[in-house]
Amino acid sequence: MTSIADGVKPAPRPSVARDRLLRTAGRLFYAEGIRSVGVDRVMAEAEVARGTFYRHFQGKEDLVRAYLEATDQGIRARVAAAAAGTRDPAVLLLLVADDIGAELCGDGFRGCPFINAAAEYADRQSPVHQAVLNHRAWFHQVVEDAFRGVGNSAPAQAADSMVALRDGAMVAGYLNDPMTARRTLAHGTSALLAAG
Repeated sequence: MTSIADGVKPAPRPSVARDRLLRTAGRLFYAEGIRSVGVDRVMAEAEVARGTFYRHFQGKEDLVRAYLEATDQGIRARVAAAAAGTRDPAVLLLLVADDIGAELCGDGFRGCPFINAAAEYADRQSPVHQAVLNHRAWFHQVVEDAFRGVGNSAPAQAADSMVALRDGAMVAGYLNDPMTARRTLAHGTSALLAAG
């Protein structure tokens, strides 16, 4: 069984400028779309010189990959914290669904950053798309392990369903009523648990 913390990468050496670039890029990429925001704007808003940018990132694609990896690490940390609070895999699945639901209802929610990035970087071989796929593979494994832990007879299939529920909730939370999407995700997760 995979540990919840598996795959959590050690943080790169701290750098105030790098952190400022990542925070600024994350805010702009998420709010306006990745392709529509240039690195010059990120540098200007982060108040970081060009030379400093290139000391930390090879270019825009590397910055985008780092933004997604930082987002991924934040989600992994939240799931690890939830897992540390319970030994019951059913409770963990409900906590994960609740965390996603809270995200959908948050101010400025604009859909899933990974789905958004995949739409802009369709080439599956690009480092950006690979970062998306890595996150999704990790999430699938976490929920598959939890379904296995509750004795589900087809944990991989249940995980497929949970990932599809999550994806649908992310889209519905942006395009429609977020509270309805949140309730639907919670109901779907409970139904998957009951179906065992």
